[in-house]
Amino acid sequence: MVSSLLELAPFFATYWPHVCAAALLLYLAATYLLPKVSPAPAGSTTNGQANKGIAKIKEKEDHPLAEFEEEKVDGSMAPPLHCSDTPQIPYKPQRFPEGEMVAKSREFYETLNKRRSVRFFSGEPVPMEVIENIIRAAGTAPSGAHCEPWTFVVVKDPKIKSQVREIVEQEEYLNYDRRMGEKWVTDLKFIGTSHEKPYLEEAPYLILVMKQQYHIGEDGTKYTHYYYEISTAIAAGFLLTAIHMAGLVTVTTTPLNAGVALRELLGRPASEKVMLLLPVGYPSADATVPGIARKPLEEIMVVKM
Repeated sequence: MVSSLLELAPFFATYWPHVCAAALLLYLAATYLLPKVSPAPAGSTTNGQANKGIAKIKEKEDHPLAEFEEEKVDGSMAPPLHCSDTPQIPYKPQRFPEGEMVAKSREFYETLNKRRSVRFFSGEPVPMEVIENIIRAAGTAPSGAHCEPWTFVVVKDPKIKSQVREIVEQEEYLNYDRRMGEKWVTDLKFIGTSHEKPYLEEAPYLILVMKQQYHIGEDGTKYTHYYYEISTAIAAGFLLTAIHMAGLVTVTTTPLNAGVALRELLGRPASEKVMLLLPVGYPSADATVPGIARKPLEEIMVVKM
């Protein structure tokens, strides 16, 4: 062994820079170019698909935003259910004198500026017609290719509200205990929120905002919904405004990791996913909200003249 190394000494003495360069290139290739393979978890199979399945399940359990997926358009689906020869009709919206327009815009801002997220509700009943008009208002929102990819599920039945609360609180306990992390939980302390959601039973109504990923026709054909995520989010903004303008209150909640169970409880199809869960009603007599202020105009608006 020693004699063999001695015989190679002249070679290394002459070509050692080339040998070192080759070794460095091999190291860099192994580190940055070759795919990294993680060891299989204990007790797992050696099947690649099984390992992928385990990884997806773990991500679903541990990631608090697992249900909020990137929107993708499936090219195999049929186009939206709209005729290509839809007629163009005249549109003449009401126009106000400049002074009146300024006054109306200021009044609308001042009304919305009084809106707050409320977690304490009165059990006082609210007419169903008011809820219907609120949903109608939300349904006037714009949407990609006019697909209107939303469903608003209104829950009034006390038993179903109790089941909703149970599902949400089970998942929220895990969210606060392990999924969200210490910083996220700490940042929410000023709001006074926790995994307990009594308002889900106290409010006379729950409205679940569902985003439709696609539409299923009577013959089973799947029809594309474009921009369903942002379209439904815009409709949710209309919904929040309508709730406030009706003199009611709500709080925007995102039932993280509870969406599938809620969808099944409410009998909604797999094409729909829960975006928001809103308790709706009057505030309780002793309701409180955090003493916070909104950013001034100069911090949220940029004007390029």
